[in-house]
Amino acid sequence: MLRTGAFSFVILVLTALLGQTSAAQSGRVQPKATPTPDDTVKIKTEEIKLNVIAFDEDGNFVKDVDANDLVITENNILHQPASVRRLPANVLIVLDTGGELRWVKSLDQTRKTANALIAALRPEDSVAVLQYSDKAEIILEWTTDKAKAQEAVNRSKFGRRSVLVKALRLSRDFLNRSSVDNKHLVLITDGTDSSAGHSAKYRAMRDLLSSDISVHVLSYTKLESNDIEPRTKSVSTTPPPKAMPDEVVAGLPNGVRQTAQAPKIGPTINLDRKLLETMRARKADLDTSEEQLTELAENTNGIIILPETKEEMIDKSRFIARSIDSSYVVTYIPKIPVEEVGGERNIVVSSKRAGLVVDARRKLIVDTRQR
Repeated sequence: MLRTGAFSFVILVLTALLGQTSAAQSGRVQPKATPTPDDTVKIKTEEIKLNVIAFDEDGNFVKDVDANDLVITENNILHQPASVRRLPANVLIVLDTGGELRWVKSLDQTRKTANALIAALRPEDSVAVLQYSDKAEIILEWTTDKAKAQEAVNRSKFGRRSVLVKALRLSRDFLNRSSVDNKHLVLITDGTDSSAGHSAKYRAMRDLLSSDISVHVLSYTKLESNDIEPRTKSVSTTPPPKAMPDEVVAGLPNGVRQTAQAPKIGPTINLDRKLLETMRARKADLDTSEEQLTELAENTNGIIILPETKEEMIDKSRFIARSIDSSYVVTYIPKIPVEEVGGERNIVVSSKRAGLVVDARRKLIVDTRQR
């Protein structure tokens, strides 16, 4: 299952110093006057950037899109693109490698998914890698060396916690430090956080709407939710949950490891109310996280994948890479000044050209208090 969402903005302030030139008097040229503060005029030019995906009706990437092919609406006001460019992508891949409660999500699966994504990107694309579990950290700065990127992914480490909110904030700061365009954030995650609540996640995700980053998600939520759903019932034919993640079991001594890995047979009657409450809370957390991740992708012109098998998750990572590499960077000048008004803007780009399919919509949040 996949859904798509929307763009980006940058405000450029150009300052022109207007000098004064005096007229010649008595045949002599007088020295130029030194400009005073009153001679300084600020000319503000606002430019909003959008990542736009362009295909033909058969799903093939269209290579020759220009400004005359597109029309932009911002809060239902028409705009004409100022520029349309195809640029190499800059992709930050975020690996969720921790979490106390998880059964389908694993370090191995996350690595395989990330490596498939990297392999499918264009050679000229730049990749960086962030991992988070007990803490969030950049483990690879920007590189076009795909082998080096995959090596970094394979060095990622397992942790017992999941600090998603810190990872989102670090991701935004890292991407915003870069002056490049065509920025993409790919989250491989179940969307839950060990310590932060849903309101903190909402704020961290909303902050991404004030940037020029498209967010894509390869989500564990449906895989985990489907696996845990039978465990929320008092009587189930599904085996009871594992006592610990596979990465922990692998480190146990012989004998203990075999016992922990042994399959459980037959129906399960669970009289442990505390465990049932934990399982139900976990499923509710996953369901809410799926809604939040879906909204984030839709509002940033990104794609969310909700696979139902591990194999689908790896396969659809290639689809995300293909979509990233089908992006154009489109700019326009808003008719209602961003600097003065701020607020929320809903932006949609559509095609005027026969046979061209454009998928681009974004919710842009502008907080003038920060300016």
